[in-house]
Amino acid sequence: MRKLSIGGKTIQDDGHCLVIAEIGHNHQGNLDTAREMFKTAKACGADAVKLQKRDNRKLYTAAAYQKPYDNPNSYGDTYGAHREFLEFEASEYAELKACAQELDLLLFATAFDFDSADFLAQMDLPAFKVASGDLKNIPLLKHIAAFQKPIILSTGGGTMDDIRRAHDAIMPINPQLCILQCTAGYPAAFEELNLRVITTLRERFPQTVIGLSSHDNGIAMSLAAYMLGARVVEKHFTLNHTWKGTDHAFSLEPEGLRKMVRDLRRVHAALGDGVKRVYPSEVEPMVKMGKKIVAARNLPAGHAIRREDLAIKCPGDGLPPYEIDKVIGRTTLAPLAADDDITFAVLNGQQYKLAV
Repeated sequence: MRKLSIGGKTIQDDGHCLVIAEIGHNHQGNLDTAREMFKTAKACGADAVKLQKRDNRKLYTAAAYQKPYDNPNSYGDTYGAHREFLEFEASEYAELKACAQELDLLLFATAFDFDSADFLAQMDLPAFKVASGDLKNIPLLKHIAAFQKPIILSTGGGTMDDIRRAHDAIMPINPQLCILQCTAGYPAAFEELNLRVITTLRERFPQTVIGLSSHDNGIAMSLAAYMLGARVVEKHFTLNHTWKGTDHAFSLEPEGLRKMVRDLRRVHAALGDGVKRVYPSEVEPMVKMGKKIVAARNLPAGHAIRREDLAIKCPGDGLPPYEIDKVIGRTTLAPLAADDDITFAVLNGQQYKLAV
């Protein structure tokens, strides 16, 4: 059975879905906002919250870092200044780690570069997330794998060959891997989600937990993903769609996250064990709606039962209709009135072959 443990939470095929509230930089660089998002995510039922970590000067070329960034979502005059404004450093991570522990929330982050991976390892977070943009970054994947922490790998913009290459690079070093089907559109169009890839991934990697990183607007696709075998769902999360920033528009607000978690839990319960059975709640309705065999008219004692002597009527508190062939040909031991129950107790034990 495929299984992955992150911070004491076990993910497996017969278990609940691990729900990750992807906060990213929706906290807008504000520590108090991040804390409030943690608390709200926990109240909504999320299992984990996720941040993003970049060493921006090493991650971007000088031209990209210094590029003017003048738009309504900008927190700086250049793209580098914008990104630096949103970064949390060690002191903020330490406070947020303590906050998550108090809330019994898993906290981890996406490492976008080698130095960020080292930083997150020093913070001793329980897992690493790898973004779709690094699916082909085998040197970074091997570097992260060496920390021997669970890795959750998104696959947006990649092919099955890219996923296989990443899988084969990570697994010899660290088999604690979860692969997420992902479409790297922001938001992703429904016709591009390709949820059946979840089935393909489960078939190709039978020992690996599979999940969904979903950038669509809404919660229904997460439920479909769970039914297809996804056991991790990552959704972007915000406290307000109208806040400044590109991710807020397609992120779930608290009510959406709460409903998604609720419905994922319901789906898990509703799947059951596959054994068809009668539940106590069904007994009374089935008596009311069910049918039984009764006398179609008054019948004298010693009468040989024919099909036309029998009726099938509600309620279903008597001999079920599937027994009708065992009734035809027997004789009555006593008179029966119309609508009286036909039971084996009121018939003799011998069946006679009736003339046609």
